[in-house]
Amino acid sequence: MPDLIDLRSDTVTRPTDAMRAAMVAAEVGDDVYGEDPTVRALEERVAGLFGHEAALFTPTGSLANVLAVGLLVAPGQEVLCESAAHIARAELGAHGAVSGVTMRTWTDPRGQVDLAAIEAMFAPDMGPFFVPTATVSVENTHNFAGGAVLPYADLVALRSWADSKPVRIHLDGARLWNAHVATGVPLADYGAVADVLAVCLSKGLGAPVGSLVVGPADLMAQARVRRKRLGGGMRQAGILAAAGLHALDHHLDRLADDHAHARLLAEACGVDPATVDTNIVVIPHDDAPRFVAAARDEGVLVSAVGPRTVRLVTHLDVPRAAAERAAKVLAALR
Repeated sequence: MPDLIDLRSDTVTRPTDAMRAAMVAAEVGDDVYGEDPTVRALEERVAGLFGHEAALFTPTGSLANVLAVGLLVAPGQEVLCESAAHIARAELGAHGAVSGVTMRTWTDPRGQVDLAAIEAMFAPDMGPFFVPTATVSVENTHNFAGGAVLPYADLVALRSWADSKPVRIHLDGARLWNAHVATGVPLADYGAVADVLAVCLSKGLGAPVGSLVVGPADLMAQARVRRKRLGGGMRQAGILAAAGLHALDHHLDRLADDHAHARLLAEACGVDPATVDTNIVVIPHDDAPRFVAAARDEGVLVSAVGPRTVRLVTHLDVPRAAAERAAKVLAALR
C-alpha cells in the first residue's frame, strides 16, 4: 500500500529539512531569564505583524488561550463565545478549572459573530447578583465550523460595540494565518480588533511546537508570570522558535495551496467547495466511525468529530498528488 495520507489535522506536519536546519543553527539562551535571542526575535516579529506591543511564546495553543482569556476575565466573570468554539469545546474545561472563568454561548452553524445575540447576552456588573460579562471570544478561522472565516466587517462591528461597553475582545487565531491568506485582510487589521489574541505555529505553518499570545506589553508581562506558574516556562526554546521564524518566512503564502486542496476534496466528497473557506472540510455521514475505518483501510486517515461528522484537514505534508489520490479514495467510499 502507498504511504498513508494523513488528513486528521494540520498538527501532524513534520518539520521540513530546511526547517530542521534552521532549528539546529538557532542561537539560544535561557528564556525563563528572557535571554533566548531567537525567542525574543520571534515574539517581536509576531507582535509587529499584528500591530501589538508584545507577544509571548508558549508551547501549546491551549496554553496560549488559557493565558489570553485569563488576562481579560477575572475569576467569577464570564466570557461569551460561540457554542462550538475551541475554548469551550476542546480545551478540557481549562478556563473554568484553571482560571475560574465561566462561559455563556450563542450558536451559529458557521461559527459566526452574532452581534444581536451577544448584545442580548451581555451582562453588566450589577454588584453581588449576576455574573458580569468581561470578554467576548471569537475564533477565526472556526475549527468546528469547517475552517470558516469570520467576515472582517463583523469583527469591526463587534470591536465597535465592545468599545461602547466595558468589554474586551479575545481572538482565538490558531488558524488566523489561513484567514489572512484566504481574504487578503492584513494581519495588523485582524490584530486591531482584539485586545489579546493567540496564534499557532504548529498547524498550517508546519512548525513542530508553539503558539504565541499577543497584546499590550503590560498584559504580556503578566502572561509571562502566569505561564511560569502553570509550568510553561521554557529554557533554550530558541530551537523551537527558529522553526516558527522559518515557517513565517517560507510557509505562509503556501497556505493557499492547502485551501485549493481542501476544495478538491470537498467536491469529491459531495460538499459544495464554495462553502470551504480554508483548509478544513466537514463531511456529514450516517456512520462517521465506519467511514473513518474504511478510509484508513484504503490508506487515508481522517477524523470523526461526531457520530455523523467527518473532518478532513489539508496541510503542508499533503501535496497536490496526495490530495488527488485521497479524493479518489474518499469519493469511492461515499
